[in-house]
Amino acid sequence: MFRRALLPAILAMLACQPVLAREVTTREVTTRAWVENGVTWTETTVVEVEEPGSERIAGLPRADVKGVASFGPFEVLDGSRAALVAETDSYSPADFQKMLRVFPGIRMLEMPDCPGTVDDHANLRLGRMIRAAGITTLVPEHGSVRSGAVELFLAGASRSAAPDAEFVVHSWIDDDGHEPDDFAASDPVNRAYLDYYREMGLGPDKASAFYALTNSVPNDQVLTLGTADLAQYAALN
Repeated sequence: MFRRALLPAILAMLACQPVLAREVTTREVTTRAWVENGVTWTETTVVEVEEPGSERIAGLPRADVKGVASFGPFEVLDGSRAALVAETDSYSPADFQKMLRVFPGIRMLEMPDCPGTVDDHANLRLGRMIRAAGITTLVPEHGSVRSGAVELFLAGASRSAAPDAEFVVHSWIDDDGHEPDDFAASDPVNRAYLDYYREMGLGPDKASAFYALTNSVPNDQVLTLGTADLAQYAALN
C-alpha cells in the first residue's frame, strides 16, 4: 500500500536551500591547433552555458559517506563499488565518465541517501550511461532514494533494494514553474520520461503507470513508496 507523506522537515530545508535557485550551467569546451613559424600552438576555450531544464530534489545536499576518491556526487568506496551521495547536476555525466576512467572496475552503484537532481536532462543522460556501463544499483538498509535519483536507480543493469528502503517521488518543475500536467501527454517533454522508462526495461503500460504515479504528486509535495511498491512497476532482484 502506498504511503502518501508530506515531509515537513525536508520540505522546509528544501525551501531554504540555495541549490534550488542556482543557475544550472554546462561547460562547452573547444580546442584548436595551428602551426606558426614551425611551432605547434594549441588553444582551449571553455564557455559556461546556462542549461535550462527541470529539477526534482528533496532533502539534504550530501550524505555523510566518505570513500577513497570523490567525483562530483559520487564517492568511490573501493575498486568495484561507488556510492551516489549528493544531488546530480549538469556536470554529473562528466563526473561519472571521469570516475570510470580512473576506476574502470566499478560494477555497483550504492544509493544510501540520494536527494535528486537539479538538471533532469543531464540526469537522464547519466542514467543511460549507468545502464550502458552495465552497472548494478543497490539501495542498502535504511536507504533513501528521492526525486530524480529514482531514475538513476532504475538505470541499474540489475536493481536491488533492502526491504526498508524508501523511494520518494513527485513531479518535476521547470525553470518557468511548469509541471508535467501543464503539457500534453504527447508533448516531447513528457515523452522523454516515458521513453527513458522503457529503455530501462519497464513495459509500455508499467512506464505510463509509473510516470502517472509520480505526476500525481505536485513538486512541492512527496509520495513515499516502499520497495514492494516500486517492484510493481520495475523488476527488482
